[in-house]
Amino acid sequence: MLLKVGELARRTGLTVRTLHHYDQIGLLRPSTRTEAGYRLYNRDDIARLHQIQALRGLGMPLAAIGTALERPGQALLPTLDRQIEAIEANLRQQIRLRKRLMLLRAQLAAGEEPALDDWLTTLELMSMYEQYFTQDELSRLPFPQASREWLALANEATALHAQNPDPASEAAQNLAHRWMTTLERDTAQNPAWLLKISQMHENEPEFQAHLGLAPEVVAFLLQAFGESKLSLLVRYLCAEEMAFTRPRYLEQMALWPHLLVELNEAIEQNTSPISEQGQALAGRWLAMFNTYAGPDPQTRQKIRQALAEEPRLAQGTWLSAKVLGFLTMAVQAAQPA
Repeated sequence: MLLKVGELARRTGLTVRTLHHYDQIGLLRPSTRTEAGYRLYNRDDIARLHQIQALRGLGMPLAAIGTALERPGQALLPTLDRQIEAIEANLRQQIRLRKRLMLLRAQLAAGEEPALDDWLTTLELMSMYEQYFTQDELSRLPFPQASREWLALANEATALHAQNPDPASEAAQNLAHRWMTTLERDTAQNPAWLLKISQMHENEPEFQAHLGLAPEVVAFLLQAFGESKLSLLVRYLCAEEMAFTRPRYLEQMALWPHLLVELNEAIEQNTSPISEQGQALAGRWLAMFNTYAGPDPQTRQKIRQALAEEPRLAQGTWLSAKVLGFLTMAVQAAQPA
Protein backbone atom coordinates (compact mmCIF):
# COMPACT_ATOMS: atom_id res chain seq x y z
CA MET A 1 0.00 0.00 0.00
CA LEU A 2 1.25 3.47 -0.90
CA LEU A 3 0.31 6.61 1.03
CA LYS A 4 0.28 10.15 -0.28
CA VAL A 5 1.99 12.76 1.85
CA GLY A 6 -1.30 14.19 3.13
CA GLU A 7 -2.59 10.79 4.22
CA LEU A 8 0.73 9.93 5.88
CA ALA A 9 0.64 13.23 7.73
CA ARG A 10 -2.91 12.60 8.93
CA ARG A 11 -2.18 9.02 10.05
CA THR A 12 1.00 9.93 11.93
CA GLY A 13 0.00 13.29 13.43
CA LEU A 14 2.84 15.06 11.61
CA THR A 15 2.41 18.04 9.32
CA VAL A 16 2.83 17.91 5.56
CA ARG A 17 5.42 20.66 5.99
CA THR A 18 7.48 18.40 8.30
CA LEU A 19 7.41 15.53 5.80
CA HIS A 20 8.40 17.91 3.00
CA HIS A 21 11.30 19.14 5.16
CA TYR A 22 12.44 15.56 5.81
CA ASP A 23 12.43 15.00 2.05
CA GLN A 24 14.34 18.20 1.32
CA ILE A 25 17.16 17.38 3.75
CA GLY A 26 17.40 13.77 2.55
CA LEU A 27 16.20 12.28 5.81
CA LEU A 28 13.07 10.60 4.41
CA ARG A 29 12.69 10.49 0.65
CA PRO A 30 9.51 8.84 -0.69
CA SER A 31 10.18 5.65 -2.63
CA THR A 32 8.16 6.78 -5.62
CA ARG A 33 6.13 9.61 -7.05
CA THR A 34 3.07 9.79 -9.25
CA GLU A 35 3.29 11.05 -12.82
CA ALA A 36 2.08 14.37 -11.48
CA GLY A 37 4.97 14.46 -8.99
CA TYR A 38 3.05 13.65 -5.80
CA ARG A 39 5.06 11.85 -3.12
CA LEU A 40 4.14 8.21 -2.37
CA TYR A 41 5.40 6.39 0.73
CA ASN A 42 5.63 2.59 1.10
CA ARG A 43 6.09 0.28 4.09
CA ASP A 44 9.88 0.75 4.22
CA ASP A 45 9.49 4.53 4.14
CA ILE A 46 7.07 4.38 7.06
CA ALA A 47 9.40 2.08 9.04
CA ARG A 48 12.19 4.62 8.50
CA LEU A 49 9.85 7.41 9.60
CA HIS A 50 9.20 5.49 12.82
CA GLN A 51 12.96 5.31 13.48
CA ILE A 52 13.30 9.04 12.77
CA GLN A 53 10.51 9.98 15.16
CA ALA A 54 11.70 7.54 17.83
CA LEU A 55 15.24 8.94 17.77
CA ARG A 56 13.84 12.48 17.67
CA GLY A 57 11.77 11.67 20.73
CA LEU A 58 14.91 10.44 22.47
CA GLY A 59 16.56 13.83 21.96
CA MET A 60 18.70 13.28 18.86
CA PRO A 61 18.86 16.24 16.42
CA LEU A 62 17.89 15.68 12.79
CA ALA A 63 21.48 16.01 11.52
CA ALA A 64 22.63 13.24 13.85
CA ILE A 65 19.61 11.04 13.00
CA GLY A 66 20.53 11.06 9.32
CA THR A 67 24.07 9.97 10.14
CA ALA A 68 22.85 7.29 12.56
CA LEU A 69 20.41 5.75 10.09
CA GLU A 70 23.09 5.45 7.43
CA ARG A 71 25.45 3.53 9.72
CA PRO A 72 25.39 -0.28 9.39
CA GLY A 73 23.61 -2.01 12.25
CA GLN A 74 20.99 0.71 12.82
CA ALA A 75 18.07 -1.76 12.95
CA LEU A 76 14.49 -1.15 13.97
CA LEU A 77 14.55 -3.47 16.99
CA PRO A 78 17.17 -1.50 18.98
CA THR A 79 15.24 1.70 18.27
CA LEU A 80 12.03 0.11 19.51
CA ASP A 81 13.84 -1.13 22.63
CA ARG A 82 15.05 2.38 23.42
CA GLN A 83 11.58 3.78 22.84
CA ILE A 84 10.01 1.20 25.16
CA GLU A 85 12.61 1.96 27.86
CA ALA A 86 11.83 5.68 27.60
CA ILE A 87 8.09 5.04 27.90
CA GLU A 88 8.58 2.75 30.90
CA ALA A 89 10.74 5.39 32.60
CA ASN A 90 8.03 7.95 31.97
CA LEU A 91 5.38 5.63 33.46
CA ARG A 92 7.48 5.18 36.61
CA GLN A 93 7.80 8.94 36.86
CA GLN A 94 4.04 9.43 36.51
CA ILE A 95 3.45 6.95 39.34
CA ARG A 96 5.87 8.86 41.60
CA LEU A 97 4.17 12.15 40.71
CA ARG A 98 0.74 10.67 41.51
CA LYS A 99 1.97 9.66 44.96
CA ARG A 100 3.25 13.20 45.61
CA LEU A 101 -0.05 14.75 44.52
CA MET A 102 -1.97 12.35 46.77
CA LEU A 103 0.26 13.41 49.68
CA LEU A 104 -0.42 17.07 48.89
CA ARG A 105 -4.16 16.38 48.80
CA ALA A 106 -4.01 14.61 52.16
CA GLN A 107 -2.22 17.62 53.69
CA LEU A 108 -4.85 19.99 52.34
CA ALA A 109 -7.67 17.71 53.54
CA ALA A 110 -6.13 17.71 57.02
CA GLY A 111 -6.38 21.50 57.17
CA GLU A 112 -2.76 22.32 56.43
CA GLU A 113 -2.19 25.41 54.28
CA PRO A 114 0.86 25.04 51.99
CA ALA A 115 1.28 27.62 49.24
CA LEU A 116 -0.47 25.69 46.52
CA ASP A 117 1.26 27.31 43.55
CA ASP A 118 4.66 26.79 45.16
CA TRP A 119 3.90 23.14 45.85
CA LEU A 120 2.70 22.48 42.33
CA THR A 121 5.59 24.32 40.71
CA THR A 122 8.08 22.37 42.82
CA LEU A 123 6.36 19.08 42.03
CA GLU A 124 6.24 19.93 38.35
CA LEU A 125 9.95 20.73 38.19
CA MET A 126 10.87 17.64 40.21
CA SER A 127 8.74 15.57 37.86
CA MET A 128 10.49 16.98 34.82
CA TYR A 129 13.98 16.42 36.17
CA GLU A 130 13.20 12.86 37.21
CA GLN A 131 11.80 12.12 33.78
CA TYR A 132 15.22 12.80 32.28
CA PHE A 133 17.66 11.97 35.10
CA THR A 134 18.00 9.04 37.46
CA GLN A 135 17.98 9.70 41.21
CA ASP A 136 21.73 9.02 41.30
CA GLU A 137 22.35 11.52 38.50
CA LEU A 138 20.21 14.14 40.22
CA SER A 139 22.22 13.71 43.42
CA ARG A 140 25.40 14.57 41.45
CA LEU A 141 23.99 17.16 39.04
CA PRO A 142 24.82 20.73 40.13
CA PHE A 143 22.44 22.36 37.61
CA PRO A 144 19.20 22.50 39.66
CA GLN A 145 21.02 23.89 42.70
CA ALA A 146 22.38 26.84 40.69
CA SER A 147 18.98 28.23 39.70
CA ARG A 148 19.60 31.85 40.79
CA GLU A 149 22.77 32.11 38.72
CA TRP A 150 21.00 30.57 35.74
CA LEU A 151 18.02 32.87 36.06
CA ALA A 152 20.38 35.86 36.05
CA LEU A 153 22.17 34.54 32.95
CA ALA A 154 18.84 33.85 31.25
CA ASN A 155 17.61 37.39 31.96
CA GLU A 156 20.84 38.82 30.58
CA ALA A 157 20.60 36.67 27.44
CA THR A 158 16.95 37.56 26.85
CA ALA A 159 17.66 41.28 27.24
CA LEU A 160 20.60 41.10 24.81
CA HIS A 161 18.59 39.10 22.28
CA ALA A 162 15.81 41.70 22.40
CA GLN A 163 18.33 44.25 21.07
CA ASN A 164 18.69 42.09 17.91
CA PRO A 165 22.51 42.09 17.97
CA ASP A 166 24.80 40.33 15.52
CA PRO A 167 25.71 36.89 16.99
CA ALA A 168 29.30 37.68 15.99
CA SER A 169 29.35 40.84 18.14
CA GLU A 170 31.73 40.94 21.07
CA ALA A 171 28.87 41.21 23.58
CA ALA A 172 27.08 38.17 22.14
CA GLN A 173 30.27 36.09 21.97
CA ASN A 174 31.27 36.91 25.54
CA LEU A 175 27.82 36.11 26.93
CA ALA A 176 27.63 32.85 24.96
CA HIS A 177 31.08 31.86 26.23
CA ARG A 178 30.01 32.50 29.83
CA TRP A 179 26.78 30.59 29.23
CA MET A 180 28.47 27.50 27.82
CA THR A 181 31.33 27.38 30.34
CA THR A 182 28.83 27.72 33.19
CA LEU A 183 26.68 24.97 31.69
CA GLU A 184 29.78 22.82 31.27
CA ARG A 185 30.56 23.34 34.96
CA ASP A 186 27.01 22.69 36.14
CA THR A 187 26.71 19.46 34.16
CA ALA A 188 29.98 18.25 35.75
CA GLN A 189 31.51 18.23 32.24
CA ASN A 190 29.29 15.27 31.38
CA PRO A 191 28.05 15.58 27.76
CA ALA A 192 25.25 13.05 28.39
CA TRP A 193 23.82 15.40 31.02
CA LEU A 194 24.17 18.30 28.60
CA LEU A 195 22.01 16.44 26.08
CA LYS A 196 19.40 15.69 28.74
CA ILE A 197 19.23 19.34 29.83
CA SER A 198 18.94 20.38 26.17
CA GLN A 199 16.18 17.83 25.62
CA MET A 200 14.32 19.13 28.66
CA HIS A 201 14.47 22.68 27.37
CA GLU A 202 13.34 21.64 23.91
CA ASN A 203 10.45 19.43 25.04
CA GLU A 204 9.16 21.06 28.25
CA PRO A 205 7.47 24.49 28.02
CA GLU A 206 7.29 24.56 31.83
CA PHE A 207 11.08 24.28 32.04
CA GLN A 208 11.47 27.06 29.48
CA ALA A 209 9.14 29.23 31.55
CA HIS A 210 10.94 28.45 34.81
CA LEU A 211 14.33 29.26 33.33
CA GLY A 212 12.94 32.25 31.45
CA LEU A 213 14.73 31.36 28.24
CA ALA A 214 12.90 30.99 24.94
CA PRO A 215 14.17 28.51 22.29
CA GLU A 216 15.08 31.36 19.94
CA VAL A 217 17.36 32.83 22.61
CA VAL A 218 19.09 29.47 23.03
CA ALA A 219 19.57 29.27 19.25
CA PHE A 220 21.07 32.77 19.32
CA LEU A 221 23.47 31.78 22.12
CA LEU A 222 24.58 28.66 20.27
CA GLN A 223 25.29 30.65 17.12
CA ALA A 224 27.17 33.27 19.12
CA PHE A 225 29.17 30.53 20.82
CA GLY A 226 30.16 29.16 17.43
CA GLU A 227 31.17 32.66 16.36
CA SER A 228 33.37 32.93 19.46
CA LYS A 229 35.33 29.90 18.24
CA LEU A 230 35.49 31.16 14.67
CA SER A 231 36.88 34.47 15.94
CA LEU A 232 39.92 32.48 17.11
CA LEU A 233 40.29 30.51 13.88
CA VAL A 234 40.27 33.71 11.83
CA ARG A 235 43.75 34.45 13.21
CA TYR A 236 45.06 31.39 11.41
CA LEU A 237 43.00 31.16 8.20
CA CYS A 238 42.81 33.43 5.19
CA ALA A 239 39.51 34.94 4.04
CA GLU A 240 38.90 32.22 1.44
CA GLU A 241 39.54 29.46 3.99
CA MET A 242 37.24 31.11 6.53
CA ALA A 243 34.46 31.42 3.94
CA PHE A 244 34.63 27.64 3.47
CA THR A 245 35.02 26.75 7.14
CA ARG A 246 32.46 29.08 8.79
CA PRO A 247 29.14 27.43 7.79
CA ARG A 248 30.54 23.91 8.04
CA TYR A 249 32.04 24.49 11.49
CA LEU A 250 28.70 25.69 12.87
CA GLU A 251 26.96 22.67 11.31
CA GLN A 252 29.42 20.14 12.73
CA MET A 253 29.34 21.78 16.17
CA ALA A 254 25.80 20.40 16.65
CA LEU A 255 27.05 16.81 16.21
CA TRP A 256 29.91 17.10 18.69
CA PRO A 257 28.05 16.34 21.98
CA HIS A 258 26.69 13.05 20.62
CA LEU A 259 30.17 11.87 19.64
CA LEU A 260 31.47 12.99 23.04
CA VAL A 261 28.88 10.82 24.80
CA GLU A 262 30.09 7.77 22.89
CA LEU A 263 33.73 8.62 23.61
CA ASN A 264 32.99 8.86 27.33
CA GLU A 265 31.13 5.57 27.27
CA ALA A 266 34.04 3.89 25.48
CA ILE A 267 36.47 5.18 28.09
CA GLU A 268 34.24 4.02 30.96
CA GLN A 269 34.17 0.56 29.37
CA ASN A 270 38.01 0.54 29.18
CA THR A 271 37.92 0.42 25.39
CA SER A 272 41.35 0.64 23.79
CA PRO A 273 41.88 3.62 21.46
CA ILE A 274 43.38 1.25 18.89
CA SER A 275 40.46 -1.20 19.06
CA GLU A 276 37.90 -1.44 16.28
CA GLN A 277 35.50 0.71 18.31
CA GLY A 278 38.21 3.25 19.10
CA GLN A 279 39.14 3.47 15.43
CA ALA A 280 35.48 3.93 14.44
CA LEU A 281 35.15 6.86 16.87
CA ALA A 282 38.38 8.35 15.55
CA GLY A 283 37.06 8.01 12.02
CA ARG A 284 33.90 9.92 12.92
CA TRP A 285 35.91 12.71 14.52
CA LEU A 286 38.19 12.91 11.47
CA ALA A 287 35.15 13.07 9.21
CA MET A 288 33.77 15.99 11.22
CA PHE A 289 37.15 17.75 11.21
CA ASN A 290 37.67 17.23 7.47
CA THR A 291 34.15 18.46 6.73
CA TYR A 292 34.84 21.93 8.10
CA ALA A 293 38.61 22.04 7.44
CA GLY A 294 38.26 21.04 3.79
CA PRO A 295 40.55 18.99 1.56
CA ASP A 296 43.60 21.28 1.60
CA PRO A 297 46.34 19.79 3.86
CA GLN A 298 47.71 23.28 4.58
CA THR A 299 44.33 24.49 5.86
CA ARG A 300 43.99 21.39 8.02
CA GLN A 301 47.42 22.00 9.50
CA LYS A 302 46.53 25.63 10.29
CA ILE A 303 43.42 24.50 12.17
CA ARG A 304 45.43 21.85 14.06
CA GLN A 305 47.86 24.60 15.04
CA ALA A 306 44.96 26.74 16.27
CA LEU A 307 43.60 23.82 18.33
CA ALA A 308 47.03 23.38 19.91
CA GLU A 309 47.70 27.06 20.59
CA GLU A 310 44.25 28.41 21.53
CA PRO A 311 42.99 26.82 24.79
CA ARG A 312 39.79 28.90 24.54
CA LEU A 313 38.76 26.73 21.56
CA ALA A 314 38.23 23.81 23.94
CA GLN A 315 36.46 25.81 26.68
CA GLY A 316 32.76 25.12 26.96
CA THR A 317 32.98 22.07 24.66
CA TRP A 318 32.93 19.30 27.33
CA LEU A 319 36.31 18.06 26.06
CA SER A 320 37.98 16.57 29.14
CA ALA A 321 41.66 15.65 29.35
CA LYS A 322 40.90 11.92 29.35
CA VAL A 323 38.71 12.22 26.26
CA LEU A 324 41.35 14.32 24.50
CA GLY A 325 43.99 11.73 25.33
CA PHE A 326 41.83 8.85 24.09
CA LEU A 327 40.92 10.70 20.91
CA THR A 328 44.52 11.71 20.21
CA MET A 329 45.75 8.10 20.46
CA ALA A 330 42.81 6.82 18.40
CA VAL A 331 43.32 9.37 15.64
CA GLN A 332 47.07 8.71 15.49
CA ALA A 333 46.43 4.98 15.18
CA ALA A 334 43.74 5.53 12.53
CA GLN A 335 45.97 7.59 10.24
CA PRO A 336 48.24 5.78 7.77
CA ALA A 337 51.91 5.64 8.67
